Amino acid sequence: MTTDLANKQFYDFHAKTLQGQETDMAQYQGKVVLVVNTASKCGFTPQYAGLEELYKKHHDEGLVILGFPCNQFGGQEPGDAEEIQSGCLINYGVSFPMFEKIDVNGSSAHPLFQWLKEKLPGLMTNAVKWNFTKFLIGRDGKPIKRYAPQTEPESIEPAIEEALGQGN
Repeated sequence: MTTDLANKQFYDFHAKTLQGQETDMAQYQGKVVLVVNTASKCGFTPQYAGLEELYKKHHDEGLVILGFPCNQFGGQEPGDAEEIQSGCLINYGVSFPMFEKIDVNGSSAHPLFQWLKEKLPGLMTNAVKWNFTKFLIGRDGKPIKRYAPQTEPESIEPAIEEALGQGN
């Protein structure tokens, strides 16, 4: 990790939405954020439903879920932005923000994921191991915890509720 990245905060990053709109993470200051790398043709894809349920239940309390499609694991996100968006909406009713397809590992990894992996290392390696790895960020922009792909969204709810309670 470069020194430049080490000195960054969550709110210093930006990414493009599926619609191509540049979005600063600074707009999420004071929110609890769950960052998830997603894929539409993965065994974990049904987690979209659980993520949407969490989002709807806790959005008014300050929860934001940010989905980042990634095609690095088994080619499970082959579509373009329009296909990804329609699949998320039609199949799972996703209303939380979805971003453009990115890489989460390797030299072309999105800077936000480089930072998240450094701040919340995984077991054995910092690399994201599969789709639907989740990173919980507190209201203060500090990373709280990393969750494995097989961790169901509803099992994260107690940690989300605890994070939402901070600063209320």
